[in-house]
Formats: sequence, C-alpha cells, structure tokens
Amino acid sequence: MKEFVISEAKVETAVLVGLITQTQDERKTNEYLDELAFLAETAGAEVVKRFTQKLPTANSVTYVGKGKLEEIRQYIHDEEEAEREVGMVIFDDELSAKQIRNIEAELKVKILDRTSLILDIFAMRAQTANAKTQVELAQYKYMLPRLQRLWTHLERQGGGSGAGGGKGSVGLRGPGETQLEMDRRIILNRMSLLKERLAEIDKQKATQRKNRGRMIRVALVGYTNVGKSTMMNLLSKSEVFAENKLFATLDTTVRKVIIDNLPFLLSDTVGFIRKLPTDLVESFKSTLDEVREADLLVHVVDISHPGFEEQIEVVNKTLAEIGGSGKPMILVFNKIDAYTYVEKAPDDLTPRTKENLTLEELMKTWMAKMEDNCLFISARERINIDELKNVVYQRVKELHVQKYPYNDFLYQTYEEEEE
Repeated sequence: MKEFVISEAKVETAVLVGLITQTQDERKTNEYLDELAFLAETAGAEVVKRFTQKLPTANSVTYVGKGKLEEIRQYIHDEEEAEREVGMVIFDDELSAKQIRNIEAELKVKILDRTSLILDIFAMRAQTANAKTQVELAQYKYMLPRLQRLWTHLERQGGGSGAGGGKGSVGLRGPGETQLEMDRRIILNRMSLLKERLAEIDKQKATQRKNRGRMIRVALVGYTNVGKSTMMNLLSKSEVFAENKLFATLDTTVRKVIIDNLPFLLSDTVGFIRKLPTDLVESFKSTLDEVREADLLVHVVDISHPGFEEQIEVVNKTLAEIGGSGKPMILVFNKIDAYTYVEKAPDDLTPRTKENLTLEELMKTWMAKMEDNCLFISARERINIDELKNVVYQRVKELHVQKYPYNDFLYQTYEEEEE
C-alpha cells in the first residue's frame, strides 16, 4: 500500500510529463499541467520541471517517445549529480501496469500518474469512517491490475517441480501459490469486506436522510477549489474546513439554514475534477447521493480561473454520470474580486479574445440569457451576498410550496396578503 502513498515529511521534488495530442492542444496541455502542479503541491511535492511532447497518441509501452524518455532520464541524472535529487515523475494521464514498469526500469525513480496522485490526496484528506472506507476501496481497485510490479523479485511460494532434483523443499512440492496470487486473494477479500461496510454505511445514511423532516434540500456542487465550503460557512454560519487547496472537502456536510422564515438543508459536496477516474466516481456514489436527492443545485464556478467554461462542462458531465442532471439549478460565479483581464492597447487591431473581456462585458455574454439563474458574488469579500440569499430564498420557497403545500413556514409574512 505504501508504494502508492506520498507521506514523507521532507518536501519531495517532482517532474511533470504531459502530451500534446490531436484532441489536446498546447494551451489545454499547459492548463492540465498547471492543475497537476497544484495537485502535486497539495500532496506536498514541489514541481521543478515540466516536459511536454507532441504525439498523435500516447505510446503504449513508455507513454512518451524513446527520445523524450532519454531526455527525462538525462535531466534526473544531471540533477542527482548536482545533489538536487528528483523524488518522482508524475504523468498527466493514467498509466497501465506495463507503462509504469517500463518507465520505472528506465528512470529508476518513483513513477506516479494523475490517478495515484488524486488517491494520495484523498487518503490524506479523509476524516470520517465513510470517506476512509471509500478511499481505501478506490486504492485497492487501482492497485489490483498493477500488482505484478510489486513482487517481481519473488518466485513461487514453496511450490517445486516435483521429484528428480526439483527446487522445492521436502513436503512443500506441488503447484504452490505465487506471491502475486496470494496478494490478489488478500486484496479481493479486503475489497469485498469494504463493500459490505460501505453498504452498511449507505443504510445508515439513507435512514439519516429519511429522518430529516419536511425541508427542501439544497446541494452546493462545482469544480474543486471554487469556494463551495467558504460559501457554506457564509450561509450556514458554521465552521466547515475551507482552504485554498484541491479537495479540501471529502465528506458531505449538511447544515440547517434559515433565511427569514424559511428553514432548508444545505449540503456541501466533494468537488469534481477533470479526468476523474471512473472507479473513484463509483466509490464516491454514496457521498454523491446527497446531490441525487437534492431538490435544488447551486453550481458554484470560479470566474477568476481562465478555463472556467470548461470546468462547468466537466461538472455537468459528471452530474449526468451520477444521475444528478435535470434538477433546477442556480449558477453562482464566485471570486469576482480575483477576476483579472488583459487590457488591449488602443492601436492593437487584432480581434478581442476571452482574456481581453472585462467582468462587465463577460456578464453580457451567454450568462445574460440566464436572468435570475445566474449570480456574481465573492464569498470571501461578501460581495452580492444579500442578492444570493434573496434568490435562494425565492427558489427554495417555490419548491417548498410545491412539495409541502400544508407545511407552514416558521412564521407568516403578511406583506403579500396586504398587496
């Protein structure tokens, strides 16, 4: 297990490797590598160098080409001679067992891919029994096909080649069981145990959700590190852990929120990320039950991020995968205080790009068509928070009246009746 977990106290250095392919241009690759660097930083590694290569598709044997692998090996060798040891090489896509084995044989350092890095952060952040069980299950699923590289130095356990000078010892001759087979058996047993445990936790969670009474459920969804937990703290006046790191939240937190005379439940969920392995989405199904059972989704977007439109797509796609699409949704653009743009020179006649739009101009694009379903706020600087509360109140009130027509509010407002 330790093979996949980075948890040394000293800061390890890392080299990032990404590919520029037919479906992924240079700008996109650089964006992905920025995100990978942020992931590595969250896991506690320091990025010292990046390598990219243009290839039609990833090489099935070594992911990158032979020449590029030699270049990376040379860089690691030079750094070692200068006494700046490179701790690991991180690849931007998921690697197969064969690729990991071949690259490791060539580079002779620890090899990680995007999935193992995300798993490592999850293992570091998991707090509750539920999250820990889910992470452990996801790690075993990831390890199972890659087991062979852990035990390549061991031959068969005790098994021998029978009589006639066989290597097996007396009393232990026979087919035997390889270390690999033993490990597979242990891991599969452990996985079935974890699945049983998760089924139990699921039952408990379902009971908890049933007992929540007649209240509308609102879920905060969005990409990782867009400010969902900060918004949760602001609306529910609670102390949910929020930090400028990826995957600061791994457990769903539910709080009762009261705006004016209307109580409702607000849940903070795990953020989504690009290239999130399908196994992980599977393992986090029970966390995402909150999203599936919500009556209203508040989709939080970090507008200061250059690729925020792509992040919206990733979230919508993941929501569709877990069966959470088609629900009423409010789009909230957070971090307007951190928004930056490139001002064009007056004599520059080239067409304007997304980078040249001011926030006001951006608001007049496709977002203007969404009317009330679209808000611009800053949770940290508390800009437009009252407007957010009003919109949430109106939407929750509509749903509440539809779902629980005879359930009165905390107190009656008489303004409407006077009109």
